[in-house]
Amino acid sequence: MRAIDAMTNSNPPNEIQNLFKAKKGEGGPVVISDLNQWLLLRNKIKDLRQSLGFVPTMGALHRGHASLLDRCRKENDFSILSIYVNPTQFNNPEDLRIYPKTLEADIEIAKASGVDCVLLPSYPQIYPDGYRYRVTENQFSHELCGQHRPGHFDGVLTVVMKLLNLVQADRAYFGEKDFQQLELIREMVRAFFMTVQIVPCPTLREQDGLAMSSRNVNLTSEERAIAPRLSDILRQKISLEQARSELSALGFNVDYIEDHFDRRFAAAHLGKVRLIDNVKR
Repeated sequence: MRAIDAMTNSNPPNEIQNLFKAKKGEGGPVVISDLNQWLLLRNKIKDLRQSLGFVPTMGALHRGHASLLDRCRKENDFSILSIYVNPTQFNNPEDLRIYPKTLEADIEIAKASGVDCVLLPSYPQIYPDGYRYRVTENQFSHELCGQHRPGHFDGVLTVVMKLLNLVQADRAYFGEKDFQQLELIREMVRAFFMTVQIVPCPTLREQDGLAMSSRNVNLTSEERAIAPRLSDILRQKISLEQARSELSALGFNVDYIEDHFDRRFAAAHLGKVRLIDNVKR
């Protein structure tokens, strides 16, 4: 890649900034699918003591992701976005098959958010071991979503650790909609003495209260009209049993509704789409 080859140890920090600006002028952020190229660029940025912010995603970006990217850009010298649909966290092959893939639109969102670099790794690059080595947490990961999606959080924690090691960011940004995931990642970082700062970001919602999610596009029009009732019912001061009953009456197939961390958590299916949400109590 020309932007990488052009760098030498004598480059001052603003020259790296200029290289990225020039690249953006050609059509957006630097897009890297070869992780060896990324490692060269990362080491150069680190040599120059420039801060790195990182937002790992599975693509199908929406305004919730954009809010993470905006904060990442404002708080760091360089902002890095990864897009990788991680198969090891899908316990349901059909869910993986229908997961939305919108790479061109994602790159446009990255450009609008001022992202400097987009990483597009492949499965052989992320899992050269064939997923023989993995990160496992044996308590909280078996509750809530973990109780209904066996192996899910092994895949999540493993890929996040790999990406954090690859990027070596100063800060990594995660949304609070996936609060169980966020908490597990924070605990993993502490447990393995990782130096990255995990930055939680508030859940963004549609005007009707539905938590923004990449999977929302798979809702039918009828399901989309019902979906905001999930957050409405979570906010009500009613018992868990009554909340479950109200959701079921609306057509939700409820996996769970539970209280933890002064929050009420729920996961429920509408048709083929599994929705999750949590609200502060």
